[in-house]
Amino acid sequence: MGKFKKGNKRGMAAISTASLPDIVFMLLFFFMVATVLRTEEEKVRLIRPEASELYKIEKKHLIRYVNIGVPMDRRYGTEPIMQLNDAFSSPDLIQDWVSTERLTLAEAEQSKMWVSLKVDKDTKMGIVTDVKQELRKASALKVLYSASSRERTNSEY
Repeated sequence: MGKFKKGNKRGMAAISTASLPDIVFMLLFFFMVATVLRTEEEKVRLIRPEASELYKIEKKHLIRYVNIGVPMDRRYGTEPIMQLNDAFSSPDLIQDWVSTERLTLAEAEQSKMWVSLKVDKDTKMGIVTDVKQELRKASALKVLYSASSRERTNSEY
């Protein structure tokens, strides 16, 4: 008969860290692929107005942005100006811009394109009205207004 030893204390086996660099690189590649980078640089000052009734759009790839505000670079003046993509523009060029932006979408999604107006809260409505009129002429009728969130008070209905 064999003897059983009760006091046999073996040390814990060391955990192998050989696959740790592989795991780290897989996570790095995942976040590099899954992260959406900002596609355009805002060249105008945008302090968005506050609103209490907000909702988020799920399909953000359908949204195209029009920024309206005072230029950050004082060489361009102190009056509000419109920015399409990465360049300053005038409302007259919106129809061409809408048609080129529609072509960047898939054919089935071209009619679903939204235009989001990011307007500085101190901007007068004259330039915004001009932009909206040109969007109507370009048949871009789905218009969003970008705003920051605020709490709803009891006096609002």
